[in-house]
Amino acid sequence: MSDLPRAHRVTIADVAREAGVSRTTVSHALSGQGKVNAATRAKVKEVADRLNYRPSARAQSLRSGKSQTLALLSSMPAAVSAGPSQLGFFTELAMGCARTALLEGYVFVLAPPNEETDPVDLLDIDGAILLEPAADDPIAEALRARGVPYVTIDGPGAEAGAEREAGEPGSDPRVSAARGGEPAAEGGEPSAADSRWSIDLHHERTAQLLLDHLLDQGARQPALLVGRSRRGAQTAAREIYAQTASARGFAPLIAEADETTGEDGAYAAAARLLAAHPDIDALLAPIDTFATGAVRAAQEAGRTVGGDLLIATRYDGLRARTSTPPLTAVDLGLEAISTAAVEMLVAVLKYDPTGPTGPGEPGKSASPGETATATATGTAASATMPGPALVVRESTAGSRR
Repeated sequence: MSDLPRAHRVTIADVAREAGVSRTTVSHALSGQGKVNAATRAKVKEVADRLNYRPSARAQSLRSGKSQTLALLSSMPAAVSAGPSQLGFFTELAMGCARTALLEGYVFVLAPPNEETDPVDLLDIDGAILLEPAADDPIAEALRARGVPYVTIDGPGAEAGAEREAGEPGSDPRVSAARGGEPAAEGGEPSAADSRWSIDLHHERTAQLLLDHLLDQGARQPALLVGRSRRGAQTAAREIYAQTASARGFAPLIAEADETTGEDGAYAAAARLLAAHPDIDALLAPIDTFATGAVRAAQEAGRTVGGDLLIATRYDGLRARTSTPPLTAVDLGLEAISTAAVEMLVAVLKYDPTGPTGPGEPGKSASPGETATATATGTAASATMPGPALVVRESTAGSRR
């Protein structure tokens, strides 16, 4: 194998020598800083273009103290975010974020969920997008400790939902034996994951959309399969389910599984639930990994998914589309959400670099239907974004009664 000559990278010293000026003058001329007369600035730019000079990103970072790098982070357990799921929700958001970040002049990195490693200590980032944080999210705490501004995709409303769930009349659903006897998390305390800036995924609207669909398809006894965490989607599903059960007059049945147990844990919880309550004719499982576990449990119990048992999940991703049968789900509009999250984070870095507030302080958010752009005063400008849209598939094709 022949050794090819290594191409010489043009440096600021080369431009300075060719233009007959100092390296400081070249730096000021190209960056627009310092006092450089118009003729010298024009000459330096002409030489830089002719030599095909490109500033060193590393040198710029050292001078500015900024890495021009953003990251997408999540503490979601690998059991529900890895496997086929990692080709869906997390990655779909990351691709949309990366495109928008590049247009804004930032590199975007993806740090997949990993319970063994704190990614914040390994990354040199200016800001982060935190996906669906838990109530006491360790990544949120690490970002706060390092003073890294962040925007949440999910919003800080989980605690409010948990408080309402605990305090509203008629909203204390009967938890079935499938729960396994472990208590649900209590609400009321400020969350470490609360951020001043958030993009709302409209968890409540999505849960209501799915429940209404199951009932419209003829379900008389829908049940709910959720994770034990206090993440926003799980809290909202509980709340909407309890409200709907009270309004529509069916007995509320909730099965829980720990998110760290993934599909197998959901399978076991669903199997116990269906055995204890054979009259269940529909099941809402917001976590797609849980939904496929429920499908497996139902089929082993002799139930026909899409016939005598309807199953729906939240995210219209790879698991939903490749399940047998394919699962009814929701198009969450992730392209618009990812764009809005990056634009908000860039605006926060520009106008409000202190980023997250302390727990309990008021927040600003945008939701599907509006894009929020942070300003120096913390207000928001809005532009239309699509909201969640139902994608009906075979898993809820049961005949109407």
